[in-house]
Amino acid sequence: MPEPKQLTRLRIYIGEDDTYADSSGREQPLYEAIALRAREQGIDGLTVSRGIVGFGPGSHREKVVLRRSEDRPITIDVIDTEENVETLLHAIDGMIGSGLAVTDKVAVRRYGPTEEI
Repeated sequence: MPEPKQLTRLRIYIGEDDTYADSSGREQPLYEAIALRAREQGIDGLTVSRGIVGFGPGSHREKVVLRRSEDRPITIDVIDTEENVETLLHAIDGMIGSGLAVTDKVAVRRYGPTEEI
């Protein structure tokens, strides 16, 4: 069994309809812009997941019954060194208009023939 390594997980919560316009004015989904920036920053890996149901502080709390949101929740997961995660956070700070970013320490066991972090 591989030895666990201490790394940092970054989890970003945004909406599917959130967008980002780059310096040339080209608009794209925010999750794509963050993924591209992460690749440019040399992040080891990233996963974007689309939720079925979600709500946050900006949601209408009067509704008791949950239903599928038109603007589905998006979660972006990154696991890398603390330094690389902090560098990415600084790079995307101005990109996220509304959302939540959470970091925590995780123990990672890497399996298979992959490069070491």
